[in-house]
Order: sequence, then C-alpha cells, then structure tokens
Amino acid sequence: KTGKSVGIDLGITDLLVLSDGTKIKAPKPLGRYLSKLRTLNKNLSRTKKGSKNREKAKTKLSRLHYKIRCIRQDSLHQITTKLINDFDVLAIEDLNVKGMVKNRRLSRAISDLGFFEFKRQLIYKANEQGKVVKSVGRFYPSSKTCSNCNHVLAKDELTLKMREWICPACQVSHNRDLNASINILNNATVILTAA
Repeated sequence: KTGKSVGIDLGITDLLVLSDGTKIKAPKPLGRYLSKLRTLNKNLSRTKKGSKNREKAKTKLSRLHYKIRCIRQDSLHQITTKLINDFDVLAIEDLNVKGMVKNRRLSRAISDLGFFEFKRQLIYKANEQGKVVKSVGRFYPSSKTCSNCNHVLAKDELTLKMREWICPACQVSHNRDLNASINILNNATVILTAA
C-alpha cells in the first residue's frame, strides 16, 4: 500500500494527465504505420481473387494489424501496471467512447489510443492488487470547473482549442487537463472495483 491517490484525465495529445502533474504520451501505433497499412491494402486489392499472391498480401496485412494491436496492448499494460503499483486510489472519468468515435475528425485518434482497453486493464489489475478505481459521472464538467473555487464556466467560454484558462471568479490560471484530473480526483464517487 502506498497511501497515494491520483486523478486521471484521458486525452488525445497526452494519453494521460495525472493530478500530480505527470503527463504520459500515447504510443499511437496506428498513426505510425498508417502509410504502410494503406500500401498493403492497395496491394491486396490489386491481386486476383484466389491467387497465391492474394494470400501473401492478406498475410502481410493481417501481420501488420496484429503488430499495431500488440504495440498498443503492451504500452497500455506497462502504463496500467505502473499506475496500480504507485497508487492505492485511482479516479478516472466515465467517457462515452462510442459517442466520441462518431466525431469524424477525432475517431481514428480515439480508436488508436484504446480508452476502453485502458479502463478494462486498470480495473482488473486493481482488483488483483486490492486497489480502488473510482469514476466520476459522464456529464460532470471536469475541464470547465475551477479546481480552486468550483466556479463552472459556460459551454461557450471554454472551447476545445483552449488549453489554458483563467477562472473569472478567483483569477487562478489553469491548465485544462491538469485542472480536469484534479477535479476527477476530488469528485469521483462511483467505485468500479470489487469491495
């Protein structure tokens, strides 16, 4: 037992921003191998159905898909294991991943990060180690709420492009992701792990 608690904000640029200020970058394996995937898909579509060359092209493509999956899984395993070893209580946000993927501009990036897999691994490892994973409600405005005075910004006051903002009530400057992770830690109530 470490006696430490942490709030975790999931993002696209940084996979995780912890409430202690730590930022963990995402490996983004799909982005790295996208051009190779496109080439192999083109090669597969140009081959004749039922030919040996088609089988070879199909094998190459499936191997690359498998490699991408393994890179993602491995990095998530390393991250979740480190988090479970370092903290007793982990607070995360309940993201609507299915809804987020419907946004055409962000869908590939979100799918590449593996948010659902991160949550799944975190919960089962916490259960094994006797740690606690808490969740904050899906509609809780973690980015828009000031972690200092609890002032909530209006919907149009904080756009996705704004990474830094100053609270109009208490004049404290906030980093969007760090502020969200602190709010997640302070307001997470739903326990996801077995008691």
